[in-house]
Amino acid sequence: MSSPTPTSSPGAVQARVLNLVDEFVSELRGGSDRRVRPDDDLEQDLGIGSLERVELAVRLEEAFDVRLGDELMVEAETPADLVTAVTTAGRVATPAAAPAAAAPATTAPEAAVTLIDAFEWHATRTPDRTHIHLREDDGAQTPITYGALWEAAVAVANGLAARRVGQRETVAIMLRTEQAFFPTFLGTLLAGCIPVPLYPPVRANRIEEYAARQVGILRNAGARLLITFAEIERLAGVLLPQVPSLEAVVTPDALSEAGGTAGIRYDRGARGGGESALIQYTSGSTGNPKGVLLSHANLLANIRAIEHGLGARPGDVGVSWLPLYHDMGLIGAWLGTMYMGIPLMLMSPLAFLARPIRWLRALSDHRGTLSPAPNFAYDLCSQRIRDDELEGIDLSSARRLLNGSEAVHPESLERFRKRFEPLGLRPEALCPVYGLAECSVALAVPPVERGPRIDAIDRAAYQEHGRAAPVAARAAARRVVG
Repeated sequence: MSSPTPTSSPGAVQARVLNLVDEFVSELRGGSDRRVRPDDDLEQDLGIGSLERVELAVRLEEAFDVRLGDELMVEAETPADLVTAVTTAGRVATPAAAPAAAAPATTAPEAAVTLIDAFEWHATRTPDRTHIHLREDDGAQTPITYGALWEAAVAVANGLAARRVGQRETVAIMLRTEQAFFPTFLGTLLAGCIPVPLYPPVRANRIEEYAARQVGILRNAGARLLITFAEIERLAGVLLPQVPSLEAVVTPDALSEAGGTAGIRYDRGARGGGESALIQYTSGSTGNPKGVLLSHANLLANIRAIEHGLGARPGDVGVSWLPLYHDMGLIGAWLGTMYMGIPLMLMSPLAFLARPIRWLRALSDHRGTLSPAPNFAYDLCSQRIRDDELEGIDLSSARRLLNGSEAVHPESLERFRKRFEPLGLRPEALCPVYGLAECSVALAVPPVERGPRIDAIDRAAYQEHGRAAPVAARAAARRVVG
């Protein structure tokens, strides 16, 4: 008997989906004492988190010969939602995006005192140079030049001025990885205000619940304005009474239309390096939020240290899928490449989580040289990418694949190296790093071309006294990466 297809009877599709989920849950748990039900909660009842959904989605696609949407990774809550996703999925593969043309090499503005100085330096000297290649949800790529970004940022700054948002006032930004984020952030700086990037909601059906949880951060930051997308804007009536400082919730388009692109006037003398440039919160800062206030001098000093530590050079290409509300994605990936004049190929976190091969494909197609990611991403690629997906992948251009933001496991580095060395990956490209928000982002980066160094230290001495005492590898040891 043939397997059901999306056009089979609803009952046949549901039965097959439930069987697949049942088999998957049994593998996760090492057996299961009950059958999966259509209304089970994927995460709470079945233990299927975001990473496990990647594997489950692959199995569903293979079983039904369909292409599931990326949103399945976050918005499906029950097996019944998976049935709906399968029955509505398209059977035509998304065409691969053409790699972007390489841009001529440029240099960094070493005399810049603020991020705006650095931004303006590039926008006036090379306005037609592509700064970001943004992967859209449909797979198409949108090039964003320094000149176009400057004009869009001016419109945002003028919009803030029209609303009489004053210098040094805080402006919260709750946007996904989308084109509007970049001019909104830079326009806020251009207006002399302090941007506060917030973690955006991932589930469209829980936006109201999510927005209510951000009240603590908005209060703590003293946000005067919240710039966000239309779904959140409609919740202004819920947010405004709970945040005394908040005067309005607006979309980037509305702000830009009110401002226009006429030249903005600002006092360069008031834009010293000591001026505040960013309040950084973590995604878990909803209970008792604590933001880290960073100045322009803080950010530029750390970006320049990163540039030196990575051995960044003209001709480098950045690749990132990290979220823009997080310091590693915001400062390390985006603002760092903006300052250095390095083109950045950027996709959303969801695009990577849905199909991890996209990260490696971007490195290959764009000849990416620098790319940061947390440890779990390396495991995801090592364990969840199928061999047939690797056809045509060439990782020989990668110079520094940064592994940070969480504990770096030696086993993860070894698995990744073993799996992808045949595709041109050089072992010395793997680069464990350490950082924290209090120093902007980066604190420790190993020397260029050294590769990971793995030591064995005495576990008891480390756990009880915080002392890293070397021991023989076969002894009771904790393996650490540096």
